[in-house]
Amino acid sequence: MKNEHLSPPLKGESKGVRIVFMGTPDFAVQSLSRLLEEGMNVVGVVTMPDKAIGRHHDVLQSSPVKKFAEEKGIPVLQPEKLRDETFLDELRALKPDLQIVVAFRMLPQVVWALPPLGTFNLHAALLPQYRGAAPINWAIINGDRETGITTFFLDEQIDTGRIILQERIPIAEDDCAEDVHDRLMMQGAELVVKTVRLIESGEAKAIDQSQFMTDEPLRPAPKIFKDTCQIHWKSHTLESAYNFIRGLSPYPAAWTPVIANGKETEMKVFRASKGSGPLQVELPGGVLSLDEVQLAGKKRMPVADLLNGTKLSIIY
Repeated sequence: MKNEHLSPPLKGESKGVRIVFMGTPDFAVQSLSRLLEEGMNVVGVVTMPDKAIGRHHDVLQSSPVKKFAEEKGIPVLQPEKLRDETFLDELRALKPDLQIVVAFRMLPQVVWALPPLGTFNLHAALLPQYRGAAPINWAIINGDRETGITTFFLDEQIDTGRIILQERIPIAEDDCAEDVHDRLMMQGAELVVKTVRLIESGEAKAIDQSQFMTDEPLRPAPKIFKDTCQIHWKSHTLESAYNFIRGLSPYPAAWTPVIANGKETEMKVFRASKGSGPLQVELPGGVLSLDEVQLAGKKRMPVADLLNGTKLSIIY
């Protein structure tokens, strides 16, 4: 993985490989920011099209990555379709040597195979475990005590490419998805910088994921939908319900059907604890207290505040 194809930078140009960065949410902004802080030559950004919001869908909202890139004066591409020839021509015109993907979408080969140094992805798990869209959530839901971050080169399948670097972090007993997300976002940004340095120097040693396989079954990390988030109390133990709630907090949030002041509705649960409380559920293994909640159409609040004016019962 040498860089013989690269010509010396002209006077006044940024040094280093020409990078196109692809990402959408806040998780990706930190990595892009660190690349710029390190003086790396980010020549363009690819992100999702602006999203229509508002009651009449008449307001367009830019992605966090687009907002940041525009503040820094970096050209932004927002393709509806990644195989669109106009987009591909614009991407080729940027002449990327390397592409970096952080929380974006699956790329077709015509895109990821474009740069001579390849395209690598930052994944919020220790591959080959938790391939898929929601690795942070599923690691906590499954009760893992450790997770990590991986950079790997893209190939034809989702999250199966050769691994460049990995780093581990612990998951604390009371961590929620937001806690782990924020730590991995910061640590992942540093790993992106390290990975670029290795590739620039020609010292990156990508290893096939088969070398990381163990006797432990692979756990997937599929996309999470509203139905996924419903708490089916009869299928949970104390430990599994506790992990389920913190693994989905604060977004998209676990929820349960309830009766509130005589009407059936839904209630999100953002925080729970093991032990008794004002609103509790008896489960195999002990009692779970629901501590911070949100009724449909209401604000998020401590459960004691909700019970102050609401007669509430959980539907099992």
